[in-house]
Amino acid sequence: MKIMVASDIHGSAHYCRKLIEAFEKEKPDRLLLLGDLLYHGPRNDLPREYNPKQVIAMLNPIKEHLICVRGNCDTEVDQMVLEFPILADSCILYLGNRMYYATHGHHANSQNPPFLKAGDVLLCGHTHVPKLEKLGEAYYLNPGSVAIPKEKSHHSYLLIRDDEVVFKTMSGEIYRGERFPEAK
Repeated sequence: MKIMVASDIHGSAHYCRKLIEAFEKEKPDRLLLLGDLLYHGPRNDLPREYNPKQVIAMLNPIKEHLICVRGNCDTEVDQMVLEFPILADSCILYLGNRMYYATHGHHANSQNPPFLKAGDVLLCGHTHVPKLEKLGEAYYLNPGSVAIPKEKSHHSYLLIRDDEVVFKTMSGEIYRGERFPEAK
């Protein structure tokens, strides 16, 4: 199974369009969105081509491909206009022999992880900074931000297939690839 993971669109029609183009090119089994879909939040500048209504119009048609968790900027009002669930605080995916705990990252994160066994992966957005780090005997993985990258990182997403993780820019260029050790 191939999963595409993205986070922090923050209402940018420009970068949502780029994400949909990448989704169509990559042809993953699912697109996992780690929250902050429509609103830019009070701490962020307006992203390029800020237009939440256009983002809604782009995401609703691909709803059957989406898995989403709630970001700190996502609300019940957003759920009223989106045709797919976005209000779960977390979800658990099993890919191969590995468990992925997906959440936005404003509650559970690398500083406050949920219980993970050796080889599990904590998958978060929120910081807008791509990461792949050891977290004790588990791993912490962050795709960065589609629309508002921080710390001079790329506008990015990632792909997960088996034990391989590939970070890509919104134009599809690979800038980091890693393979997890075999899960037990």
